[in-house]
Amino acid sequence: MMTRLLSALALGALLCWSGAAAGDTATKGAKKETASFGALKAPDTAEVRQQAETWLKSVGKTDAASQARFNAIWTADRPLVDKVAQTLAFGNADAARLLAEARDENGPAPTAVPAILKDASRPQFFRANLALAYGKALTARKVYEEALETFAIVRPEDVTDPAAFFFHKAVCEHALMLKEQADSSIDRLLVDVTDAPERYRMVAALMHFDMVTWQDKDLGWIARKMGNIQRRLDLKRGGKQTQKIQKEVLVRLDELIKEMENKSKCDGNCPNGGSCPGGAPGEGSGSGNQQANPSSPQNDSNNGNAQGPGDVDKKRVRELATEWGKLPEKERARAMQELTRSLAPRDRAVIEEYIRRVQNRDARP
Repeated sequence: MMTRLLSALALGALLCWSGAAAGDTATKGAKKETASFGALKAPDTAEVRQQAETWLKSVGKTDAASQARFNAIWTADRPLVDKVAQTLAFGNADAARLLAEARDENGPAPTAVPAILKDASRPQFFRANLALAYGKALTARKVYEEALETFAIVRPEDVTDPAAFFFHKAVCEHALMLKEQADSSIDRLLVDVTDAPERYRMVAALMHFDMVTWQDKDLGWIARKMGNIQRRLDLKRGGKQTQKIQKEVLVRLDELIKEMENKSKCDGNCPNGGSCPGGAPGEGSGSGNQQANPSSPQNDSNNGNAQGPGDVDKKRVRELATEWGKLPEKERARAMQELTRSLAPRDRAVIEEYIRRVQNRDARP
């Protein structure tokens, strides 16, 4: 898969700067070749419109007013996937309600795939494309878990826009740190979908190159976990799964603090760089490029205004995280300054961001 993906990325980069030359070749009448590895292609717009019109008539929308509404939908300058979604919402009240709820930023986020999307008695055109539109809407709201569950119940071959299917699926997987799954979806998008829009291809390539830099249990890993915690809290999902992620972050912060203490005690000559087992170099994805002890504080000469060996009281971090919401503002500022004054900027930022997250969580009704 990786060879196919790298080939596609190289091809994409080549196309970015060779567009003018390609245009000259086309002008000279050269025959355009279709990539031999492509396996998926969106149906022609006219063909999709015919399928949508046939479905609309099958649900009884055959009067002149309905046809006028249908024509207005399909003559608008909108993406194909949106035109299909509008048609389904126009022809089916349940579909209209479902999509409206999925797009409602102020409504509760769904916790399960709607039964209508699993109803095998419904026409395949209706189910597959409603699922795509629904998953796309949830992705826009950052309801990634249920969006992925929705994408899982349909085949990309059955939707009218396989590029949109793989792109939004990859966005969800990337956000949830599902690296292998995201790379697989990006691979299918870049290699197998022969007519994927350039905007999808470019963003997908950026997601892939971002994941190449991921290292397990480093500060970036913590930041991504914190981002997911905040996202779930924004969706009012403060249950066991969110608490599990919070615990993972706290455990890793404890390990980072311990590593800094270890390095301080042995003047940077500790075995394994002072790393704890949970964050040892060579762990997880991208370990081949992971530097030794990526979580250790920088040397004092590189710490900007930070001074001292980088010691931090992990017991104090726990106390502050628990009691933060009860402290007066002045005491919070003093405690934060005391706790982080000797840390390198990158390490200080992690502690400050974690406590801010706790503060925001405690402030919720």
